[in-house]
Amino acid sequence: MKVTEPDKQYNTHNALKQVNIELKRWSLQGFSISGLSTYFQIPELDLCIDMGECPMSALSLNHVLLTHSHGDHSRCLMRHNSLRRMMQNPIQAVYYIPEPVYALAVDMIKAETLFEGVSEERFDLPRLESVRAGKSFELAYRKDLEVFPFNVKHSIPAFGYTVFCKKKKLKKEYMECSREQIISLKKSGVEITNNVRQPMVSFMGDCLGESLWEERHIWNSLAVICECTFLDPDEAGMARKKGHTHIDHLAQVLSRVGNSMACQNIILTHFSMRYSKKRVLDVVNEVIPEEFRDRVKVFL
Repeated sequence: MKVTEPDKQYNTHNALKQVNIELKRWSLQGFSISGLSTYFQIPELDLCIDMGECPMSALSLNHVLLTHSHGDHSRCLMRHNSLRRMMQNPIQAVYYIPEPVYALAVDMIKAETLFEGVSEERFDLPRLESVRAGKSFELAYRKDLEVFPFNVKHSIPAFGYTVFCKKKKLKKEYMECSREQIISLKKSGVEITNNVRQPMVSFMGDCLGESLWEERHIWNSLAVICECTFLDPDEAGMARKKGHTHIDHLAQVLSRVGNSMACQNIILTHFSMRYSKKRVLDVVNEVIPEEFRDRVKVFL
């Protein structure tokens, strides 16, 4: 197994040194190195995904989706809640917890609070929502956004999420109507629109590469954020053992899905901390099929 020195131009051990990627409709901020910390923020969607660290920039965001309970993804959930209370934020943040670990999350949060010296009488559980794979839900403060949780294969129970934008779209038969005709139809009670759901972004969390194929509905999203922990050819067995994605498996899935995918941005995250940034970029450029390279962005 190859071990390389971290790139001196990028401190991979500083989880609060955020990465930022600007896309057409929103931006992705955060950090993701395997075993160290993973957290993502999309300010335009009022959304965080995982909370391996809690930078100040996360405090204004009201919704947090947890993919799984490993500490590098979850350990600062209640730090987020505590800091918001210290800042006297009047809105109660909502933490969406996968159903298989919900009861454990409640126990953990209570134990953490008591450990910090809060009496049991004063213990106040934050707003936690148990979410079930396959059952969509609206974000509490963004009714225009719907989230679809789904199971992925990892070493422990884990979810991926697809976020949909909900909007009304003019029915085909009324598209040629003038503004005055549209107003008249609406006044007469005619339903001139359909409700549509556009898949905006899918988060895969930590998972085996085969989940990228089994849950291939993700490729209908405008952006897919997926882990790519292992890069070296002799690490395929390690990827399977640890429940992570190897870049070779990702490349195979992309080839199978083909150019019919709607996805415009494929954001690779969660690289092993043993790789330098240069090593990551070199391998991605070498292994990812050429027809997808302009869509791939490395989150480093």
